[in-house]
Amino acid sequence: MNMRYEEDVLKNGFEQMTIIQPNDFEGKVTTTLIRKRGSSKATKAILCIHGFNDYFFQDIIAEEFLKKGYHFYALDLRKYGRSILQNHRANNVRNLSEYYEDIDSALVIIREEGSQEIVLYGHSTGGLIITLYASDRKEEALFDVLVCNSPFYDFNVPWIQKKTVIPVLSFLGRLNPNIALPIGFSKFYGKSLHKNDFGEWDYNLQWKPHVAPSINAGWINAIHDGHLKIASGISVHKPILILHSIKSVNPKHWDEEMFEGDAILNVDDITEKAKLIDSPHKEVIGFGGAIHDLVLSRKPVRNFVFEAIFDWLDKYLKK
Repeated sequence: MNMRYEEDVLKNGFEQMTIIQPNDFEGKVTTTLIRKRGSSKATKAILCIHGFNDYFFQDIIAEEFLKKGYHFYALDLRKYGRSILQNHRANNVRNLSEYYEDIDSALVIIREEGSQEIVLYGHSTGGLIITLYASDRKEEALFDVLVCNSPFYDFNVPWIQKKTVIPVLSFLGRLNPNIALPIGFSKFYGKSLHKNDFGEWDYNLQWKPHVAPSINAGWINAIHDGHLKIASGISVHKPILILHSIKSVNPKHWDEEMFEGDAILNVDDITEKAKLIDSPHKEVIGFGGAIHDLVLSRKPVRNFVFEAIFDWLDKYLKK
């Protein structure tokens, strides 16, 4: 493991460390841990896990958590963003548990660097991954609470496709995980985010393109398997906060409506599946005027989102 930090692409006090992981079905694998240290007295930290077709660039999260006295950490999971190697197909995975090594490594390092309480935060696919991780890692108390930002608990397709098309593609993915499939979400979502189009954020369009590269059938199978676990009812032994927009949007051409709702997931799926997660302390909160990545919503909305997160964390973390 390379335990040296170097300056991150975000600069401005962000550092990154490359973590060498055991080889997998594509060969060499790395994870990238990004950090920005808070005050020397800080004993709390957040670890952020990004979604599909994404990587860590949301420095707004770091700013807010640093102001509240946390150390900030984020991961670029294997085969995403900073962690993509030449031997990788971007986003490629055959079982979501492959990411557990990445999260384990990061949490161990964060503990070793002095944080006594850790918030595990996941957006979209990251929210699905950390929910499953928390369920599977009940005996290992490496983190203290979960915050899920628009977690990807189900495919945003009509009910009949969930019952027919998805299981068939998932079965294909078990037989031949390398079959390439097009991905079908709105290219307008990226345009609503990036400052070159209609948004206010700047990020690397090679690491987060408006149109995601084709996926493998193995990816469908991995996600479907994760969804089935959620649907069967799982338990997490830590407090969990699940956040979502109050409505979904799906314009057929560019529309300002993109700034008012979730253009990637069906928010009803999030709220329905959240009911199946058993936790000693679970809260589900919807936000009006919020986009898929809630913290990238327009400023008044994201202020509400952060306020809700910190109010909730104050209940479950020591002062």
